[in-house]
Amino acid sequence: MAELRLVELSASTIVAVNNMSLKPGQEQFLAPVSYGVAATVVNPQTTWQRVVMDGDEVVGFVSANFDPDEPEEHFRSVLWRINVDADDQGRGVGRFAVQKLVEEARERGMEHVYVIYEAGEGGPEAFFSRVGFTPVDETEYGEVVAEIRL
Repeated sequence: MAELRLVELSASTIVAVNNMSLKPGQEQFLAPVSYGVAATVVNPQTTWQRVVMDGDEVVGFVSANFDPDEPEEHFRSVLWRINVDADDQGRGVGRFAVQKLVEEARERGMEHVYVIYEAGEGGPEAFFSRVGFTPVDETEYGEVVAEIRL
């Protein structure tokens, strides 16, 4: 594995991001990547999207929102999505992306990073726990709200 690095989402990386594969069963926990990419169009001032590169290969994607004026606490500093290509899962790509997201949140003066996810077998709960998120609430739809305090 070459050294992991983040680059901004761009025309040269978006196709590879959209073509990343998932392990069987993961698709039920994740909306299509195009939903996350659309956030840039809707909220270009607050959306933070990065592609994780391993050398010249796209191996992951992370999308977040930083909006200190957002009335809903959980949406002020939130990890919206994280994808790691099926072949690259378990190599530290997701942990690297979360660490970089936390660094960005600190630089922006945020006190927490939240994530909202659906619990279930094969879902992202174990990953989020391993990288430091702690459940703190539940949405009206039964989704888990977890945070990392900075």
